[in-house]
Amino acid sequence: MFQWEKKGIIFNPAECEQRPAWRWNFAQGENTLLFDDFIRVYFCSREKPDESGQTVSRISYVDLARENPCHILKIGDRPVLELGGLGEFDEFGTYPFSVVRYQGKIFGYYGGITRCESVPFNASIGCAVSEDGGESFYKIGRGPVLTASLQEPFMICSPKIRIYDGKWYLFYSAGKYWSIEEGRPEICYKLRMAVSTDGIHWEKCNRDIMQNRLGETESQACGDVIYQNQAYHMFFCYRNHTDFRRNPANSYRIGYARSEDLYHWERNDAMAGIDVASNSSAWDSEMTAYPHVFVCDGRTYMLYLGNEVGKYGFGLAELKGELK
Repeated sequence: MFQWEKKGIIFNPAECEQRPAWRWNFAQGENTLLFDDFIRVYFCSREKPDESGQTVSRISYVDLARENPCHILKIGDRPVLELGGLGEFDEFGTYPFSVVRYQGKIFGYYGGITRCESVPFNASIGCAVSEDGGESFYKIGRGPVLTASLQEPFMICSPKIRIYDGKWYLFYSAGKYWSIEEGRPEICYKLRMAVSTDGIHWEKCNRDIMQNRLGETESQACGDVIYQNQAYHMFFCYRNHTDFRRNPANSYRIGYARSEDLYHWERNDAMAGIDVASNSSAWDSEMTAYPHVFVCDGRTYMLYLGNEVGKYGFGLAELKGELK
């Protein structure tokens, strides 16, 4: 089993004085980009809900000190990406966000949210590019690069982008079905993967890449992959289909899988090494979700969400030892 030392909450938007309405609460979908002097963490916050309770998610960032990732150096003062226009796939939100450097630019992949009538939302994956060091991003087009298809008819979201040996890999979640549970639509989704030679045109593998632990109704998201010691290591989150928002028994947990070729994964959640806090009043006492693992200056860290899927911000943990 891996051993992670929790460092606590790093950033909670609700604790910021005079915070803007577009960054009212939540810090979800956290992903890093390393610079010489700091670690940039992109995250998605929700605006203050309107009179009907509707909200919108936007992407921003905080910069952390490399020598002490618990110390915040800067908080972005504006979203890094504009919402989509009328009727576009990302009109009502951008969440989550994953970035990679390539040929002097920064490519970002994000979930675009649109509202529906019979179900609350639909999602597709868009691509944006930064040429100013990650301060802002422009979309490569008004449509998504990955969306619903014949084999994947429902939402496509939770992108994680990686480049290995010149080949692009996009890990994502694909909806399997919607169902009505206690009068509310709920989505079930599984981890999948697509490959590309240019980061724009993608070939879907069109199959689930992760085994189920909780049965066919288990949902899986955020397949974050890191390469260490001649193997690929994936940390992800999973949950039950119903009663998962506030019930710790059914809520998100962090799972783990190992692969030697990125296509075939051996799941072993007992190795993950991180779980909910035993203190019932802790910020992560009900769930641990949306992990992001990265290496900085020889140390391996994990960013993750706690209760209510990031409503109270994201936290940090440091690995003791190596991923093998």
